[in-house]
Amino acid sequence: MSTDNDRTPPATSASIIVLTLARRVEAELSAGLAPLDLTVGRLGLLGHISGIPGASFSELARMSGISVQSVHTAVKALAAAGLVRDRTARAGSASAIELTSAGLRLLDEARQVVAEVDERLFGPAADPVQRQVGAALAEAFRGTAP
Repeated sequence: MSTDNDRTPPATSASIIVLTLARRVEAELSAGLAPLDLTVGRLGLLGHISGIPGASFSELARMSGISVQSVHTAVKALAAAGLVRDRTARAGSASAIELTSAGLRLLDEARQVVAEVDERLFGPAADPVQRQVGAALAEAFRGTAP
């Protein structure tokens, strides 16, 4: 019979550590974005649209890691909310999706939420290990953003 004293801690796994931290970040972001009536997924989509003005549905799907059909559904909801528009919304034409001024304002507010979550989870008052992880991630991706 095994007791708690006989258990050895699991081996450290980078995958498990990143997954655990990602879930915590997503929970914090979700809570912070809720008052803006925004989800983490929609924030990502707004960010992609902002980063590549005129992006097509196919491009947005590739960048977001979701299906083109899911992008169509999400963009339709964002358009209904007045956050995005399709400059070429004609049957048979390639779409060119862009943020509206309301979408830009919302994205700015969401970026503030992201900065607050970053500060709380990875800033000077955060757990030292999380600070190290945050710094390592920032350094690894420095200069790689479009």
